[in-house]
Amino acid sequence: MEIRVLRYFVAVAREQSISRAANSLFLSQPSLSRQMQQLEEELGQRLFERGSRKIALTEAGRLLYQRAEEILELYRQAEGELKTPAGRVSGDIRIGGGESYALKLIAGAARDMQHDHPDVKFHLYSGDMRSIAEKLDKGLIDFGIFIEPSDLGDYEYLRLPLVDTWGVLMRKDSPLAEKEHICPEDLWRVPLIRSRHSLGKSPIGEWFHRRQEELNIVATYDLLYNASLLVEEGVGYAVGLEHIINTAGDSALCFKPLYPALTSHLDIAWKKHQVFPKCAELFLSRLRAFLQAK
Repeated sequence: MEIRVLRYFVAVAREQSISRAANSLFLSQPSLSRQMQQLEEELGQRLFERGSRKIALTEAGRLLYQRAEEILELYRQAEGELKTPAGRVSGDIRIGGGESYALKLIAGAARDMQHDHPDVKFHLYSGDMRSIAEKLDKGLIDFGIFIEPSDLGDYEYLRLPLVDTWGVLMRKDSPLAEKEHICPEDLWRVPLIRSRHSLGKSPIGEWFHRRQEELNIVATYDLLYNASLLVEEGVGYAVGLEHIINTAGDSALCFKPLYPALTSHLDIAWKKHQVFPKCAELFLSRLRAFLQAK
């Protein structure tokens, strides 16, 4: 299976049309159609459901599409790294993580790196801990940022010196907004919006002193900004980290810390025995120095 053919397949899957994909690839329609038929024969699987107006992927086609995008991304990374002239620091650094105020430290190190090496580009990927770990394991990102609790046994990592404070995001006109801090019993009966990462056995789960099934969890989220929209509409109270949502000024929302107080450390991790491109290796060195200076 050639990289060129994978590119063709991804184009057809995205366009849902042989003719549109052929135009975007500057190929003739019969030539592209023949390439896709040969790919199906090579794999022994039907990849497309060919309708009268558009093409849909079969189950095998959806799997190949996901893997093809990953393969092409890794190919682009390798191609860029190998084409970098000797002695020049350039390239792409890919960092994945959830939302956290502690990312300010990563931003500071990135600023210093780009000041000295303006050809280095940073790409940030947001997601929950499971999706970030999956991207890290597949080599689609160089570094992953994990919020406690996280199992980092398969990775090397640095602990970031800032800590995140847990609390509750709520409307300013809600009954709990008059309190200075929020106790477990305050949340036992109200509608809750919880991070999927915090569900199950975790410090925040233990803080409630109630089993998850005993709480009124009406929604879950990956990114607190999305949860804040539900809070603003009165759907419930979102349990999350401080400093992510701006509650100052005319915002309809406020943030109240938990009591007893609950905080989480963050770690930036990478695969053990990782062979970094020069730009990522230098960034890690700069980050170590940046954190030591804090």
